[in-house]
Amino acid sequence: MPRQFVTEAVMMAIYGQLLVPRSPVEYIVPYTTIMELYELRDSDEPVMSQANDDQHVRLRIRELINYFEEPLNAKKINRCLNIPWAKSSGILLGGHAQITIINSIDNASYGEAFDPIETELLLASQREKVPILTDQFELIQRIIEGGVPVQVYDIDDFEFAMEEETFRSSH
Repeated sequence: MPRQFVTEAVMMAIYGQLLVPRSPVEYIVPYTTIMELYELRDSDEPVMSQANDDQHVRLRIRELINYFEEPLNAKKINRCLNIPWAKSSGILLGGHAQITIINSIDNASYGEAFDPIETELLLASQREKVPILTDQFELIQRIIEGGVPVQVYDIDDFEFAMEEETFRSSH
């Protein structure tokens, strides 16, 4: 069974290593974060602080959007959008990586402490019983300080997170 993480679609564009893991991984991605890709693509606000990095990530965002809009992938995504919490079938992102879109719903259960996308990440993580993978240090801090019952990994610890599950599974 592949290692699973709940994450945002933009992480696939920013962190290329997520697309070429050493072992199988499934990213469970809230649909609202797919929609966020379109907002990022169309925005004049920089996604990254360095101009070269920003251009690179914007190219990756456009490529990801185009990939999700391919007929088979779009069909998989659209199938899950009529039912809250439905999941798409897996969309391959390379040899070992696949993405599953989840039609998550923000129910404001975490109030003002977390924005709607963060809330969807938390709820998806709890519902699917898989850890969150993020690059947002502040989010990690708020999860810990708030005692939110989810496991969370910083994206810099991706290799460790992949190994940790393998270790747990074998003992």
